[in-house]
Amino acid sequence: MEITVKQMMQIEENGHQMGFFRKLMMENVGASTVRHIVELYPDSKSKITIFAGLGNNGGDAFVVARHLAAFDYCPTVILLGHPEKIKTDESRSNWKILEKMNSVNLVIASDTNGIVNDAEVIIDGILGTGIHGKIREPYSSAIDLINQSHAFKLSIDVPSGLDPDTGIVNDKCVKADVTITFHKMKIGMPKAQDVCGKITVEKIGIPPEAEIGVLL
Repeated sequence: MEITVKQMMQIEENGHQMGFFRKLMMENVGASTVRHIVELYPDSKSKITIFAGLGNNGGDAFVVARHLAAFDYCPTVILLGHPEKIKTDESRSNWKILEKMNSVNLVIASDTNGIVNDAEVIIDGILGTGIHGKIREPYSSAIDLINQSHAFKLSIDVPSGLDPDTGIVNDKCVKADVTITFHKMKIGMPKAQDVCGKITVEKIGIPPEAEIGVLL
């Protein structure tokens, strides 16, 4: 079954109210993403760059960085904005962990000038499902930078810039080789495999009871 972003948000809220908190969902998103990365690029010397936005997709990306470090990778996280503007408690708490880790290289970028990207693997954790209209800076330039790279590109949940309900790119979009989406396929994504690449759906522990009253 495919679901809309609104349905997914309601399922997450229901799970949260049951006590399966969003922080746990974020943890499982990051952990399951890293399993795929380790399988695809088992050499821990692989150069991995993670682009992270200020919302929950960025929070997912912070968890990815921490788990990669636990597998002896040395990822670089490029935060597209100021840490004080990280939008959610879950994302903030995961960023604060990274600030205490020497095994993760943190770059704070209010613009993308001077970012040298020689990564073998790029993780897109910029926008996720939260896309509305024209993409603002520095996100817009970051998407351009990612698409210009010859690296293998993996998007967390949704390629940044894609409307997952319609499969339409309104402005610009990361062109991923692999997209890992969570809980259930978003309804527009199968129509956009030219930008999603191979789509994998991962379960993140949301109780099936959280779907009651949401899915018909």
